[in-house]
Amino acid sequence: MSDTSTVDEPTLDKAAPGKSTPGTPKPGTRPSARAVSISLSTIIWTAATAALAIIAIVLAGFLISARGDISHRDTVAADDAHAQQVATDYAVGASTVNFADFNAWVGRLKANTTPALSNKFDATAPKLQEVLTPLKWTSSAQPVAAKVMSESGGVYKVNVFVNVSSTNAQNPEGAQTTVTYNVTVDRSDWKVSDVGGMDGALPIK
Repeated sequence: MSDTSTVDEPTLDKAAPGKSTPGTPKPGTRPSARAVSISLSTIIWTAATAALAIIAIVLAGFLISARGDISHRDTVAADDAHAQQVATDYAVGASTVNFADFNAWVGRLKANTTPALSNKFDATAPKLQEVLTPLKWTSSAQPVAAKVMSESGGVYKVNVFVNVSSTNAQNPEGAQTTVTYNVTVDRSDWKVSDVGGMDGALPIK
């Protein structure tokens, strides 16, 4: 009987079903994400940029606020100056008297006043004339200073100081005195609504 030799066939190393070989991703899984690295200089630059942006916003807010404050201050100063000028013009006009031209003086008393104050001077004019004409009163005035003493709701209380030079029948050589007028000015139309202190400039008690 002849010997029959058998040759072993090479076997293939096959992976068992359901098992994965090393290095092969499992079915249904994603490859792992790559790590992202950020340099320290980039982080510092980003933080600095953000800080500068915040500082710029804050400074802009301060600048807008400061401009608003300056604008308000300038408006208040301009209104005060206007009220002082209106009061000064009125005080000088009221102190400029010529008994021989009484109606012109009454016109100055009523100039740039509210209707209520103007009507008051119309009512008192005859009595004023009875005092000034016999005395042959004349006077002129030079402004010294004016100051807003208070303001409320657009109504200004202004003190006006004027030097009044006067002559009359009892003192023909003349005299000089400093008189303080208390003038009320309404910002709504910049008219004089009240006045006091005239008794210091005239012989009226």
